[in-house]
Amino acid sequence: MKRDELVAWLDDTLAAHDVRDYGPNGLQVEGREEVRKVATGVTACLALLERAAAWGADAVVVHHGLFWKGAGEVRVERSLRRRLSLLLREEISLLAYHLPLDRHPAVGNNAVLARELGIEDLAPAFPLEGIPVGLAGRFPRALPVEAVVRRVAEVTGREPLLVAGGPDLVRTVGLVSGDAPGSLADAARMGLDLFITGEPSEPAVHLAREEGIHLLAAGHHATERFGVRALGELLAREHGLEVRFFDVPNPV
Repeated sequence: MKRDELVAWLDDTLAAHDVRDYGPNGLQVEGREEVRKVATGVTACLALLERAAAWGADAVVVHHGLFWKGAGEVRVERSLRRRLSLLLREEISLLAYHLPLDRHPAVGNNAVLARELGIEDLAPAFPLEGIPVGLAGRFPRALPVEAVVRRVAEVTGREPLLVAGGPDLVRTVGLVSGDAPGSLADAARMGLDLFITGEPSEPAVHLAREEGIHLLAAGHHATERFGVRALGELLAREHGLEVRFFDVPNPV
């Protein structure tokens, strides 16, 4: 597959330009023209890039890229220099999709995680500048909050942090992967029993207790492994490329 064909397919599949984001979506570093092997991962850290290069990847697709708006003056030094040097030396393309990969209805982080947790009747929710980036839904039957916590731990592979503020039995759920404790207020206004995200925040703890809603922080990295892996599987099925997911553990 040609590099530019891969970029166009990913941009189109993920509707990469439909939402204003915190950084550029799509191609961030241009590599060789022909693509046969694609590595996927959550973050374009050096450990991921080294493993991808050792495997012989022609392109790397991640959720968290190298460049972010609002980061101030960009200096290509230290960690950024090492990451870029590897990509340029090995002629590996880097593609990053942030909010488009969170919100995709089939291979998005929220959609895949919701399916794994057994959440049904999913609907787009939690808008950012008018564009929904998360989901709201319900369990087929009300579950004890302890059972939901166990299920989330099984699916994500780590023990989540529960701020218990809601009812003993949980039915309705909001979900925004990654770092979205600010959406807890919207979940409370919707009357949901539980809100799941990756990272907590100090204000969100008090808000959950006062608004009568559970906050479940399941890990930023842990909640965002699902989308890029599912995207890679779709890419392999539709285009016959060799795709491998590389997980670099992160406790946050």
